[in-house]
Amino acid sequence: MAGLLKRLVTWWDGTSIGTSLWTRRFGTWVGEDEDGNVYYRNADDTRRWVIYAGDNDATRVVPDWYGWLHFTFPKPPTEAPIAHKSWEKPHHPNLTGSEGAFLRQGSLRRGDVTPQSDYEAWNPE
Repeated sequence: MAGLLKRLVTWWDGTSIGTSLWTRRFGTWVGEDEDGNVYYRNADDTRRWVIYAGDNDATRVVPDWYGWLHFTFPKPPTEAPIAHKSWEKPHHPNLTGSEGAFLRQGSLRRGDVTPQSDYEAWNPE
């Protein structure tokens, strides 16, 4: 019962009931990316959306699908694959705030740094 109530009123922790019903009624399946995110559009292609596999995080959408979602590309990557350059790096989601976040050398959040105790407050006297 708690799971149903949560799906009724939240959107940040997965697909809501409203999105599921809208997708079932008006959505046409377009494709799926390597992360398991599923992409849909309505009949006249005026709306495009994604159902995330896991947490709702827009940084998990790969650039090819991002371009299609925002009407930059008229056809989805399943119909017209995007040519990638040899120097392009693979897509990674934003890891800020997670265990995989980048921490600069000297950051107190790193496990290999111990706080310095040689600090002395300035005294104007």
